[in-house]
Amino acid sequence: MKAIILCGTLRKEGHSNTVTLSQFFARYLEDQQVEYEIIRLVAHHITPGTASDLGDPDDAWPQLLRKTLEADIVIFATPIWWGSHSSEIQKVIERLDALHDKLMKGQPSGLENKVGGIIITGDSDGAQHIIGTIGNFYNAIGLQLPPFATLSVMIKEHGKDQYPSEEQLLKIYREKYDKTARKMAQALFSAVRELHAVY
Repeated sequence: MKAIILCGTLRKEGHSNTVTLSQFFARYLEDQQVEYEIIRLVAHHITPGTASDLGDPDDAWPQLLRKTLEADIVIFATPIWWGSHSSEIQKVIERLDALHDKLMKGQPSGLENKVGGIIITGDSDGAQHIIGTIGNFYNAIGLQLPPFATLSVMIKEHGKDQYPSEEQLLKIYREKYDKTARKMAQALFSAVRELHAVY
C-alpha cells in the first residue's frame, strides 16, 4: 500500500511546520505497513493551468500526477493562510480539475478506489473550513474521505512570529496528537482495504 503526501508549505527548503507534521504523521503510516512519499510542492515547478499536461517541458505536474495516481492514499497537507489552504495546494486543485472534467464526460478519473486525508497546521481556527473545501473537492474527483481522516493542529507555536525547532514541535505532537494521528492512519488503511475487497 502506498501513500503520497502533497505538502503545501510555502518554504522551499529548511524547517516547515507543515512538513514536520507530515513527517510526524507518516510514522503512523509506517506502523500500518504503508509506504509513503512526502512531496514539498513548492520545490517543484508546477505550471499554472487546469490541464493534466500543458506541454511545458519544465512542468513537474505530469510526473507528480503519475505518482498521485499510483498511490492508494492521497493526502493534502497545508498551512492556513488567511483562513484558507495555501497557494501550492490551490495549484494542485486547479491541475486536478482535468480529472473532474473526465468524470463529467463519463470517464474514470483514475482516483476511484483511493482514499484521501487532510493535514492542516495553523495558529488559530480555520481548519473546519479547509476540511470542508478539500473534502468537497475530493468528492468531486472520486477520492473517498473516510471518517477520522484529518489531522489539524492549531497551536501558538505555529504562529508566523514563532520559531520552534523541529524537536519542540515533535514533542508537542507526540504529547497531544498521538491518538488522533494513529486513528487517522488506521482509518486510511482500513478504508483502502475495504475498497480493495469490494472492487
